[in-house]
Amino acid sequence: MSANAIYTHGHTANVLSSHQWRTVENSAAYLIPHLRAGASLLDVGCGPGTITAGLAERVAPGRVVAVDAAEGVLAEARGTAEAAGVTNAEFAVADVHDLDFPDDTFDIVHAHQVLQHIADPVRALAEMRRVAKPGGIVAARDADFGTMIWYPEPAAMAPSLPIYYKVARGNGGEPDAGRRLVSWARQAGFTDVTASTSSWCYSTPEEREWWSESWGGRMRDSSVADRAVAGGHATREELQRVYEGWKEWAAAEDGWYSVTHGEIICRA
Repeated sequence: MSANAIYTHGHTANVLSSHQWRTVENSAAYLIPHLRAGASLLDVGCGPGTITAGLAERVAPGRVVAVDAAEGVLAEARGTAEAAGVTNAEFAVADVHDLDFPDDTFDIVHAHQVLQHIADPVRALAEMRRVAKPGGIVAARDADFGTMIWYPEPAAMAPSLPIYYKVARGNGGEPDAGRRLVSWARQAGFTDVTASTSSWCYSTPEEREWWSESWGGRMRDSSVADRAVAGGHATREELQRVYEGWKEWAAAEDGWYSVTHGEIICRA
């Protein structure tokens, strides 16, 4: 993400709870076959570093550099790495559109849930390609909000996606990024692109309660909510009703939620 880009979600507790849940296993499994001991790796948009720590463990003693546009979250990422006993990772502020690394630096360049939030994902992928070694890998995974589905469907929950689309696209992002990854990669100059998909599914009572607070909560109390109100897309009262819809869904014994993610492995 560029230094002056708007990250739609912000870093409130309800947002970070979902970021902190992410691991290599549940968010980057498609990359696991390509990880090897001694590989150098750049993790773009590392957030609180939970995926970074897992990647660093798998490529140790290889060098891992994790970057994020939000300087504040890097302190948490460093703490995550320290708590996991990771010693081969370093952290820095960076702009994915203008990475401060020489050409051909890393064996693997990885980004999770980054391209959906920036105005120029093609430029970002081209820059990730530049810093990857010849024959190296550029990997990206992004959600596709058009695949976000749930059951049951409380009426109060229905405005969630329309409001979010308006906010995210108003910030220059693209919520349906998952289906566009292959196209963006080809526009960035890649000719060897392998695509896949995977999904997150939440259905247990604990998962529903957590996810309703994470997503329902951010629709009421986060940068998403603030920008929805500022942009005239919803009132605070309407956002409160959306939150209550999420809680109604979470309370349903047969509640179920899923979202599909696009994934790409690109050879530099």
